[in-house]
Amino acid sequence: MTEGPWSLAAWEALVDQRFPAAHVLQTAAWARLKTEFGWQATPFVVDDAAALVLWKALPLGFSFGYVPKGPLGPWSPALWQRIDAEARRRRAVFLKVEPDLWEDQAPPAWRTAPPQGFRPSPHSVQPPRTIVIDLRPDEDELLARMKQKTRYNIRLARRKGVTVRPWDDVDRFYDMLQVTAQRDRFPLHPRAYYRRAYALFHPRGQAQLLVAEYEGEPLAALMVFRRGPRAWYFYGASSNRHRNRMPTYLLQWEAMRWAKAQGAVEYDLWGIPDADEAQLEAQFTQRRDGLWGVYRFKRGFGGQVRRALGPWDRVYRPWLYRLYLWRVRSPR
Repeated sequence: MTEGPWSLAAWEALVDQRFPAAHVLQTAAWARLKTEFGWQATPFVVDDAAALVLWKALPLGFSFGYVPKGPLGPWSPALWQRIDAEARRRRAVFLKVEPDLWEDQAPPAWRTAPPQGFRPSPHSVQPPRTIVIDLRPDEDELLARMKQKTRYNIRLARRKGVTVRPWDDVDRFYDMLQVTAQRDRFPLHPRAYYRRAYALFHPRGQAQLLVAEYEGEPLAALMVFRRGPRAWYFYGASSNRHRNRMPTYLLQWEAMRWAKAQGAVEYDLWGIPDADEAQLEAQFTQRRDGLWGVYRFKRGFGGQVRRALGPWDRVYRPWLYRLYLWRVRSPR
């Protein structure tokens, strides 16, 4: 491979050809989504290494860069030098990198310290810890690996008349997201963001919107993404009605079945509290703050608790970077 400039169309072709297992956040479709909502995207390719960098403008003409779940290919100093040059041109304060590696898969030296030129960051963009479900077993085995209560709730939802089907009503999904965000106190993207995500990924067979209904009334919905061997549960919502019918349990199971049918061999539940498994198990019955409220639900589906490597920052303007650190560490 040679250096760019690389258009998003060329990047899409390259990733599809050379990196079929790349994370969905490194795709051209994800770049197109982000560029419509306040970011700029620049693909970089040097020899066998590549990275999609997203740039966000800051006040006074500064910016910062972000590499979500990259780079692709080998860790290349030459690649970072090319990105450094663009970062300086954009007056970047820092570049944040969240590699697509689990801590236990990384080179031993990286588990204690990042590579030269990077430093550990106290702030991650994506949830650092998650639960990953192995989809390779048959459905009976997948159910057997779940907690007994989760299996019971999946079957209860069916007995109580809940059904799940593909859906294309992104506006009603967003209305339900608003209810969920108010109830569980989490931020949302604008309505147009979810419309665009569906429009970009669903026609490619890389996303599905599913709805759980009772007598035609939508009770819960989620948007699941899939690329290559992996699937991710990014967005989910539920109404305040008929919660005793356990629609979210059947919905999540049907999303897993959809991902498996599409060829995915693992399903990422995308986000639990960043605590070790012993602490998670000791505290989940008492805590409801942050992601603790969803851990109790997600743990029931089986799977393995995993933690991603990073995040790491590459600093260009130390005095402004210190201001950033102060801001992310300050109580909110």
